[in-house]
Amino acid sequence: MAKVVEVNDRMQRGYRYALVAPAGRGFDPAFRPELTPAEMLRLGVFGGKYMTDCREEFPAAWFEGAKLSPEGKDPGLNWFGVDASQPLSVWRAKGWIHPDDPRGWFQWYCRY
Repeated sequence: MAKVVEVNDRMQRGYRYALVAPAGRGFDPAFRPELTPAEMLRLGVFGGKYMTDCREEFPAAWFEGAKLSPEGKDPGLNWFGVDASQPLSVWRAKGWIHPDDPRGWFQWYCRY
């Protein structure tokens, strides 16, 4: 039986989904990401701000060695040392955000 995850963080309340495959398994054959979520977090993706309030939803191992900045985005944490992201408001305005994944593509990938 699949484990059901209930999400209650700053951006979602009462959202539920089922884990139907082990983490990193069961992808569509055409989906071949170069980095895992854990690797991306260790590289300081999104200036370390991303996912600082929703760690309970994902495997603890993903956050071991992660470059996180709970107080706010820190571009210095990014592997390249640059601010490589746009505000979420830009993503919303362009229609790139799905209601199931209000944080965007990285949240979708972590849940996939």
